[in-house]
Amino acid sequence: MLDYAAFPEQRQDLIRQILRDQGRVICADLARQMQVSEHTVRRDLHELSKEGICKKVYGGAVLQLADAQTFAIRKQHDQPSKNMIAQKCASLIKNESCIFIDAGTTNLAMTLALPETFTLTAVTNAPDIAASLLKHPNIDVIMLGGRIEKNSGGCVGSTALAQLKNILFDQAFIGGCAMSPESGLTGFNFDDCEFKKAVIAQSSQTIVGLTAEKIPAIARFSVARCEDIDILIVEEQLDKDFYNAFTAENVTILTI
Repeated sequence: MLDYAAFPEQRQDLIRQILRDQGRVICADLARQMQVSEHTVRRDLHELSKEGICKKVYGGAVLQLADAQTFAIRKQHDQPSKNMIAQKCASLIKNESCIFIDAGTTNLAMTLALPETFTLTAVTNAPDIAASLLKHPNIDVIMLGGRIEKNSGGCVGSTALAQLKNILFDQAFIGGCAMSPESGLTGFNFDDCEFKKAVIAQSSQTIVGLTAEKIPAIARFSVARCEDIDILIVEEQLDKDFYNAFTAENVTILTI
């Protein structure tokens, strides 16, 4: 058996692999597995966090995702899972309500799953989503304006924020780049994350749909604590520990 105490590079390689496979690590478990002290593990995690591999949290660390690709590229990624999540999101929408649909590829797919008979007021900051909603005869579409942030695909500046303050939502469907029990929902673009926070503050119910590779993980900027999210829609293979950790924060988990 490899003497991990004597080989820090091998320890850190193992930690990298566990982070890629499981999304997070726990100091006590790593110490037992490698037969080293927790102090040694924390030192390794500190080095890996400086490389941008992980983000340290209480008792361990969470995988830190690389910056998201452009909206146009993300539309083609993992489309079957996004479509199933989108259909589940659409099934939660209440007829004759006022909803916000955030910029994002899964939310764009959700607009295609809306029943044509629905009567809604739908507000969005994303031109692609607004164009898709216009195809529905009974949906009143409000488009928030301003400069479009290319990576997110939505308007997130002062104009959109000012318009947002005049609307109260029954439901908000919020996109995100990563989520963990410790860090909540996070994203890569500061302005986009601040805009999402403002939407959540205006909404009676917040719903988030995420594909499996985004849980557990962390991006650079905070969007919402777990307790601020009412419903999380995920793929069925969500680990039981994460399921329990999210539900302990009063998040309702729906699987596809």
